[in-house]
Amino acid sequence: MFGGLINLAQSATIGPPPKDVPPPTPIGLPQCNPQLPGTSSDGRPRPPLVPFLQRLQRPAELTEAHFAALGVHVHPDAPAEHVVPNPACLPESAGWADMDLDGAQRKNETFRRKLSNGNLSPEARVYLERRAELSIPNQAAFRTIRRIKPDPGKQQVRLGNCYEFFKQMELMATYWDDTSLPPLASDGQDDESPPPLPPRPDSEGAKPGQPGQPEQGATAATDPEPSTSSPPDSEAKREEPERVTYRTSPGAQMPPEFRHSLIAAFVKLVAYDFGCNVVPPRVEPRLQLLAPLRKSKSPSPQAQVASYFPSGCVFLCRSPTTREAARAGIVEGPIAAVSARNTTNFSLPTDSNVDFGREIVAALITAQHRAREGQTEKRFGEGKWWATEKRWGGGEGGPIGREVDGDSVVGDKDSVGPSESGSADGAGQAGRGAGPSQPQDKGKTVPIPMRGPPLNKKPRKNLSIYDNYRMVRLPSSNWDKKTKYMAIGKAKGADYDDVFVLSSLFHHLCVLRVRVPARLLAVLGGEPEGDDAGAESGASAPRSWGRLEMWRSKWFDLFIPEERLEALRLLWGVMAWVMRADEETGEGGGGGKDDEKAAAGSGASGGDVVMRDV
Repeated sequence: MFGGLINLAQSATIGPPPKDVPPPTPIGLPQCNPQLPGTSSDGRPRPPLVPFLQRLQRPAELTEAHFAALGVHVHPDAPAEHVVPNPACLPESAGWADMDLDGAQRKNETFRRKLSNGNLSPEARVYLERRAELSIPNQAAFRTIRRIKPDPGKQQVRLGNCYEFFKQMELMATYWDDTSLPPLASDGQDDESPPPLPPRPDSEGAKPGQPGQPEQGATAATDPEPSTSSPPDSEAKREEPERVTYRTSPGAQMPPEFRHSLIAAFVKLVAYDFGCNVVPPRVEPRLQLLAPLRKSKSPSPQAQVASYFPSGCVFLCRSPTTREAARAGIVEGPIAAVSARNTTNFSLPTDSNVDFGREIVAALITAQHRAREGQTEKRFGEGKWWATEKRWGGGEGGPIGREVDGDSVVGDKDSVGPSESGSADGAGQAGRGAGPSQPQDKGKTVPIPMRGPPLNKKPRKNLSIYDNYRMVRLPSSNWDKKTKYMAIGKAKGADYDDVFVLSSLFHHLCVLRVRVPARLLAVLGGEPEGDDAGAESGASAPRSWGRLEMWRSKWFDLFIPEERLEALRLLWGVMAWVMRADEETGEGGGGGKDDEKAAAGSGASGGDVVMRDV
């Protein structure tokens, strides 16, 4: 009975679009693709890297000069064969639409590979199933999510493993128009008016930053001789799926967790079959910056300045193969970073720079975590006097703060000690402000009352903020105890690490490959940049790590089934490359060598540092 009521209530939502809907949020993707000249040094003065980055206090201060100091060089709109270092890991782009299960079974001999966790990669049948599930039209999938009967003459679609993905997309459809369908007519348009014009460049259907793609509705609007016969139009209307969801709010008001959940559900469609999962970090991801020691003539040691840039990204990690480790919550990696931002306005160049900076921070954090393999953590302040001695200069201690003041508060009934709590006369004297001159019973000791609220009746399980401040302890750890840091998929003997970032904005997804040199991680960890670049005068010097090269794919609109399939193919190739077991060193399509070979270095440094949150 309840199921019928739910179906009736949800069937009532099918109809014309609601009225008084706020205007849509324009979709304008950021355009920030720094480029470097062919040589490693452009001849201009370059300040030391880490002190230059540590002077950043606000996001609006981020400029292209900071990207040039890092040596960022972006290859925009790179094809999938360039994003994945070895194109052989990518599934074939053609031949899957007409393939059956028998054909997929015969393809397993060349499709499956041995993974680093000891298992084999997923079968071709799994990839064929994911393609079929992601090809389902959005409105038909939303009918299954809302438990609405299908159109007459059609069967209910089976979402299978993509149920959670379409469920999250159905939530997003309340804030964003479904771009797989023609745009709705503008508000206030008469029914007898001519057909609507093509969507404006700032509408939901347009996707800036993707040249060469025709806008939706452009074919019908630019046809010089539109057909006047009614049968084709009626057949087209019957083939067009009936809308189930309509936008009721602007996209700028969508909660951030909706976008995170959608991207995580899409990534899990591929990651689960490779033995990986999207894991939220237990410790806040931070990019650690440690300035090198300055040369000084004074005999006293100079303190190193340390700071960090936080990030709201999550990590894609490998799951352990043993059941005990999996139950304990242990993960291995990280493999990639998943960064979903909630920004919707990129009208100014500063907004694009800040968003691009967040992608770089996520990539460098992932590279720092992967470089921890085989190392042990040395906590900040370990072995230093200011982290082990007592406060106030290491004195004998004693009462401080409110403990020094022993005067009782006039009218406080809780100021009397527990020895007189059972006496009504004693309570009355305390209420009248009895002073210490009044006689006390011999043999009884009255504790010194303290100012402040009355004591709690129940004992406190955790220390209060006041007591916690008085304790001398080391700062919190930056390492997750349940994460086994490993550089999974790194080429053996290479002086760089290819780090992947799954970036998301609006309802779009982009995959980035960032080649992080080991020398750059060493410089961020406190090592000097070199004899010719460590001067404060800012003399021109080549970067000892060369370039920070990036390959960025196109932005895939997850509302459009064809682009979902392209994103699926690229993500499948990324997982096959990272999780490979054989030491593949061959690269193709943009994976060339760096301009300058970087010297291998360690990103760990244990100096006397002073933390500063920028």
